[in-house]
Amino acid sequence: MEKFRKLINNAIENRSSDLFILPYQNRYRILTCVQGKKSVVEELTANEGHQMIAYFKYRGNMIMSEHRRPQIGALKWWISRNEAIDMRLSTVGNYQAQESMVIRFIYSLKDINYRVNRPEQWNLITKLTQSRGLILFAGPMGSGKTTTMYRLAKELAKEELVMTIEDPVEIEEATFLQLQVNDKAAMGYQELLKVGLRHRPDDFVIGEIRDRETAKLAIQAALSGHLVLATVHAANAYGVVARMQQLGIEKYYLHQGLTGICYQRLLPLCDGAAVLFDVLSGKELSTVIEEQKMQGMSNAWWQQLKKLREEGRITVANYEKLKNG
Repeated sequence: MEKFRKLINNAIENRSSDLFILPYQNRYRILTCVQGKKSVVEELTANEGHQMIAYFKYRGNMIMSEHRRPQIGALKWWISRNEAIDMRLSTVGNYQAQESMVIRFIYSLKDINYRVNRPEQWNLITKLTQSRGLILFAGPMGSGKTTTMYRLAKELAKEELVMTIEDPVEIEEATFLQLQVNDKAAMGYQELLKVGLRHRPDDFVIGEIRDRETAKLAIQAALSGHLVLATVHAANAYGVVARMQQLGIEKYYLHQGLTGICYQRLLPLCDGAAVLFDVLSGKELSTVIEEQKMQGMSNAWWQQLKKLREEGRITVANYEKLKNG
């Protein structure tokens, strides 16, 4: 067990977002994900891999005898006498009945390494939060969308009530009222958002808009004077508008309730990773809604990447990879 504890403690020390226990041929590989980059840190025998998964299933109050069906669990991991990290566990078996596990680490906001590439972009997004309405965030998994929303909301929480609705809670923040989706109790995003409105918060953080009802309620909350920060799946900033329309939000309500769109990527710069945004707001956003442009990145995105390349802060390979989002 000491070997397993060391793997977890090292992952936490390196601020990994996730640790993967994955079958590989007749062995198991341990991978960590740091700032969106996955790397193999250890190889275990098949027996050690099974033992490690069983150890965390036991700690996470999961069914020990179930090896193929998906399961979820959670536990608190003490890294010192006075400091603990919450961990979310997820398991599933492959077609050969080999079980795998992913462990997500839940850090407090102050412990997350977060750097913005262009401070003027952060100033613009912060200014948008003063306008109320709905601000939507898009970007690949691991690009820092939740951290961005939390950092914005943390400033607002000094004088306002912030409520978060997530599945699951990804970051613990004592100054927020944090609600978590519970499907077994029939408390999904829609139900929690309805309950949340009765609590009269000033600001909402919604983990993900994934269906018509949640999209509709988010727009209604924005139109009633709340600030709503939420993520949505889209390949670029323009695609966010198309996604909301696909979810049944009419153009009129997008004009009225949508304050801004922020697409973001965590760029692997030569001097360390940093977030770069593609921000749509004001007249530019209104034009995108009206013309229903669904593809591509803004000119500002290309110009920012080009400048980073000229400054030697990003490689040619990464420039080519990221120029289209």
